[in-house]
Amino acid sequence: MRELLIATRNKGKWPEIVAGLAGMPFQIVSPDQAGIPADFAAEEIASTFEGNALIKAFTFGKRSGKLTLAEDAGLEVDTLGGRPGIMSARYAEGSDEDRYRKLLSELSGIPYAERGAQFRAVVAIFDPERGDKIRTCEGIVQGHIVDEPRGSNGFGYDPIFFSDELGKTGGEMTLTEKSRVSHRGRALAKAREILLAQFV
Repeated sequence: MRELLIATRNKGKWPEIVAGLAGMPFQIVSPDQAGIPADFAAEEIASTFEGNALIKAFTFGKRSGKLTLAEDAGLEVDTLGGRPGIMSARYAEGSDEDRYRKLLSELSGIPYAERGAQFRAVVAIFDPERGDKIRTCEGIVQGHIVDEPRGSNGFGYDPIFFSDELGKTGGEMTLTEKSRVSHRGRALAKAREILLAQFV
C-alpha cells in the first residue's frame, strides 16, 4: 500500500482531510510521521488557492519523496470583492474568532441578501516518484454570512458561514455533514477519483 503524505499541520483541516480520504488504498501519513521537522513549512506566496496548494504539494513532496496531497482554501465574500480570499487564514492576527469578528464588522449594516459568499478549496496531488506528476481539483460551496456566530464545530469561518444547501452554519454541522457538502469535502471527492485512477 502506497503512503500518501498529507501536507498540513492544521489541526482543523487534518480530520476533515482524513475523513474525506477514508477507505482509500493508501496509508495516510502526517508530516511528523514522514520525518519532516516541525519547523519545516512551505512559503505560501502565490496569488491563487491553486498556486498555494501546488507550492505546498511540491515543497513537502520533494522533501519527503512521497506521494503528497496538499490543499489551500478560503472564504470569498461577494460584497467585499472576494475578500478575504487567499488571505483568509491571515486576515487578522490572533484566533479564528478574531478573524471572523473582523469580517463581521466589515459587513455591519449590510442586509443578509447582499452577504453572499462561497468557500473554495483546491487540492493538489504531487508524485515525485512518477516524473513529478501533478494534478489539481477544486470544490466550491455557496452560502451567506450570518450576523452572529452559530455552533462550535469546525474551525476558521465555519460559525458565520451559512450553507444554503444544508440550512445551517459550518459550526452547526457534524463532521459527516460537513464532509458531504463542504468545499473541502467536494474537492476531496474529486481527489479520490484522481488518486484511484492515476496514483495507486
